[in-house]
Amino acid sequence: MAESVDIVDVLVIGAGPGGGSAAIHSARAGLKTLVVEADASVGLPVHCGECLSDLAVQNLGLEIPDHVKALDVKGIRVIFPDGTEKLLTEPGYVLEKHLFEQWLMDEAGDLGAKLYLGHKVRSMERIYNSENQFSYWKIDGRGDQFPIHCRAVIDASGVAGASSKLLDMGTKVEVIAGFQYEMTEVENDGYLDFYLWPQYSPHGYVWMIPKKGERANVGLVTTDKGGIKYLDKFIEDTYLDGKPKVNPQWRDESSRVRPFGGTIPISGPREKTVDDGVILVGDAAGFTSPLFEGGSHLALWSGREAAGVIARAIKSNNLSKEALMDYETAWKKRFPPYHKILKGKTALYELTDEEMSIMARCLPDELGNMSPLQKLGIGMKILVRKPVLLTKRVISVLLSFGYSRAKHFGW
Repeated sequence: MAESVDIVDVLVIGAGPGGGSAAIHSARAGLKTLVVEADASVGLPVHCGECLSDLAVQNLGLEIPDHVKALDVKGIRVIFPDGTEKLLTEPGYVLEKHLFEQWLMDEAGDLGAKLYLGHKVRSMERIYNSENQFSYWKIDGRGDQFPIHCRAVIDASGVAGASSKLLDMGTKVEVIAGFQYEMTEVENDGYLDFYLWPQYSPHGYVWMIPKKGERANVGLVTTDKGGIKYLDKFIEDTYLDGKPKVNPQWRDESSRVRPFGGTIPISGPREKTVDDGVILVGDAAGFTSPLFEGGSHLALWSGREAAGVIARAIKSNNLSKEALMDYETAWKKRFPPYHKILKGKTALYELTDEEMSIMARCLPDELGNMSPLQKLGIGMKILVRKPVLLTKRVISVLLSFGYSRAKHFGW
């Protein structure tokens, strides 16, 4: 049967950052690469806040063209319930995400990868040889290029993507919903504002992500239902009240501008990110930093790593799960310590507004690169001002801020 079908080397499912990165590096390795994207265009609709740290760009060896950048930024400002502000200075970029993703796919296309839009995977069947070893995939779905036969699949189709629905990839991933508006007439000083204000975003946070021309993405994540109402209330109660909401792409039939966003994995990586002939990358693998939900850096890196592992596996003619485990070894060694961030995040959301603000006032103005001596000093301040905070695992909270820096792929 293998003789009667055209078998490509790699099928990448999804044309987001992880898929674009996987396609670039698969094609660069000389693999015959196809990309299928369920939507009618690359990058639309936009599903995220559109941020990427400069450290990510350096780590990935990217040379991002100016036309995909919406603003060069200095880092993150964290704002606590009483208005206390602290900085996490890590330079980076706010992107025009749809242009960035289109640029990635253009780069992949220049290297020989083929892209098919409006193609949604609906079935994935492994074909085995006479010795009952995995041989190749038969992938079917909506779109005239199906069925597609391929030696390997890189799944970059998002948290509720193909493999999570069609294959047994272990742990169910916990998700959170994010919503945002694009607004205008919003001044900025080059920092992303993250508000830890539980009254507007229970078990989450609100953001103001600035862009050129006094534009900004203003949004939130929360575990509570009615996230849009929380977002509207935040805008109404702050300096953003009265600022115009824009972007006709998101208008409904009544011409009212709707928020846009997506579903974000927050529970850490899936139990399985590889299996015979398949590797999961980005959100499909559960790769976001749990505190601030940064995922683009992780997606880009994991797409590149997946392509490299698959290229070596194809060269050795062994695409078994065992042969692809180098991928899991690599991300576990490189990515942030998820369990520690999750522990700190849980502790943070167990604090009252008052406790969160007391903790904030004990912190240095700059949250990055705190020395052991500084951390000891913070512990002493907290002990004096609110001893109960030490029993509420506030140290775990402080550590989670550190692990969520760009150095640890946090945004």
